[in-house]
Amino acid sequence: MVLKTGNIVSHSGALDWGSGKVMLVTPTLATIQFSDGKSRKIASSHFSILQPAEAASYTHPADLTATAKPARAPRVTKKKKAVPEQAV
Repeated sequence: MVLKTGNIVSHSGALDWGSGKVMLVTPTLATIQFSDGKSRKIASSHFSILQPAEAASYTHPADLTATAKPARAPRVTKKKKAVPEQAV
């Protein structure tokens, strides 16, 4: 199969990924955004297991909105205990 940017394909070895849209093609690999939300790089040696898919079968993954992590509590430094001096 000849891959071009924008093609809709499915990976015959990983049907749970869903259909994918080809985002980038180089001589050695293709970057494909799959319906499960993950972008995967497929080596050119594995292009033969990619099958054309219907455009309607590709559902663009929902935009993942970045959620702000809660602010971390400031670190509290431990006070060192004073070592009593020994009487001589």
